[in-house]
Order: sequence, then C-alpha cells, then structure tokens
Amino acid sequence: MSHLRFLAVLLAFSLTAGCKAQTASDPTLDRRIEVTVRSQFNVPQDYNVVLGVRKPSSFTGYDDLPITLSHGDHSQVVDFLISADGKTLAHLGTFDLTKAPGSDIDIAGRPIRGNPAAKVTVISFDDLECPYCARMHQALFPATLKRYKDQVRFVYKDFPLSEIHPWAMHASVDANCLAAQSGDVYWNYVDYLHSHGEEVSGPDRDQTRSFAALDRIARQEATVAKLDSTKLDACLAKQDESAVNGSLKEASALGLDGAPALFIDGERINGAVAEEEVWMAIDRALRAEGEKPPAEPAASPAAPPMPDGAGKAGAAK
Repeated sequence: MSHLRFLAVLLAFSLTAGCKAQTASDPTLDRRIEVTVRSQFNVPQDYNVVLGVRKPSSFTGYDDLPITLSHGDHSQVVDFLISADGKTLAHLGTFDLTKAPGSDIDIAGRPIRGNPAAKVTVISFDDLECPYCARMHQALFPATLKRYKDQVRFVYKDFPLSEIHPWAMHASVDANCLAAQSGDVYWNYVDYLHSHGEEVSGPDRDQTRSFAALDRIARQEATVAKLDSTKLDACLAKQDESAVNGSLKEASALGLDGAPALFIDGERINGAVAEEEVWMAIDRALRAEGEKPPAEPAASPAAPPMPDGAGKAGAAK
C-alpha cells in the first residue's frame, strides 16, 4: 500500500468522537499511543506522528483524540477515541495501552549484544537461513551498534521459517546450544551464518550436508572459544527444538508472518529496511526514555572547484 493510499484509508475510517478532556499531557501515555498507532497501522518510519488535544466526545467514557500523520509537506489528521482513564485507544477497534505492542516479549536468558543495562532494546525475530534477515543483520552490525554504542541492546529470537528454509530450524538449535555456554560465541555463530549462508546450503542444496556444515561451524566456534566440547556435542546430537518452538509460538501470537521482524521498545518494523529507518525508530525510543540520540554524522565537505584547464591534460590526444 502506498503512503498516500495508507493515509487515505485511515482518513476514510476516522471517528469523530470523544469524551471528558484531560488538561495535562502524560509523556508515558503519549509514547504508548504513538507506538500503538505506528505498530497497528504500519506507519512508515519517515512519517511523523503528532498527538493533538483531547476533546469532549458524545461517546460515554471516551475523548476525541486527533492524531496528525505527516510526511514532508503532506499531512492528514485522523480521529481516534481514547478512554477517560487512558487505557484504551479506539479506531474502529481497540488497543491495549497498558503495554506497548511487543513490550512483553520474553527475552530471559537470551544472549545480549550491546549494553545489558541499556534503556532501549532492539528485538529481532530472526531466521538464520533467510537472506532478508542477513541483510537486516548487516544493517544492525556493525553500523547500528557502532552508532549507538552503550545506548541500545540487541536480542535475537528464533523465527525459523522451516517450510521455505530447510536448515533454519537446525541452525537455531545449534545457535542455542552455543548460547547455553557463551553469549559471545552465539553471536559469532549468528554473524558467520548470516554472511556464509551459501556455504551452508551448498551447491546441491543437500539438507543432510547442510546439517553437518552447521554442526561443524558450531564446533569450530566452540573450539576457538574453548567451550566444553562434550556438553556441546551432546546438545547438537539431541537437537531439542522445544525452545525454538516456544519462540515460534510467541511470534505467531504477535501476528508475525515473515522475517525479519524488529521490535524497538515495542515499535514494530517489518522486513529488511534501510539502517536509517531503523535509526529513526531507535531515536524515538531514546527520546522517550529521556536520552539524547547520537548526533547526525557530519556531511563530507564539498570538493573545491578545479581551476580552469585542470584535469584536461591528454584529452586531445
């Protein structure tokens, strides 16, 4: 759906209603509303979402809340309903504002890259055989990690699409076997697979050989890091998919139907997008946490004009 059509659809379904207005703005609630609108309506990352002033409504228990969606010189105002207690947002449907979408994703025990104490968390539902996931991975590391340093932490959740990626499940299980001993080695393995997918697939796309390659690479990473090889071999041989299946169930509950899918403090991004779009969402999350995003990199200075005749030598040979 084009950006203009997206806005037109939203406007066509706008509700003109509201209830008892509140005079004071709640930054935490405002952030939840923005994240909910962006996530539920898949608002493009380069659109601005600005909340208007709540107004009385004829709907008992609700206020009218206009929200402006803008991009460049174009903008549209879409009317929503918000409950007087600030817990429900309505637009021909209701959204739970007591928590942001994706805010309760279980990351307990998952390897963390970046600052474990960072206020902003980027969660990626990742398929280790997916080329689009590999592209997103390369957008996150090293550029995004380098840009935000200790302001952000990154967590991956298992999302192997086994029906189209035959070795993705095995890769997730092997990665988790490494994670059980070392988060750093887990990330080394993920880095390698996302840049050597063709090596694992092989020219003949033989699944048995792919499984053997995944196990071999896992053992190599473990040897370099001096992990417990006996423990690792037992885990690789068992191929316990229960943890991965739990992550797949969570992805299904979130309505995910493709990979990669990112949640940045609850704000959802679908598919492999440019790193600058990821940065827009991270910057919003940082500001919501009271932190200042990194400054934009300085533009390269323009080259000085060349003197007349410069660079023309030999042109008339």
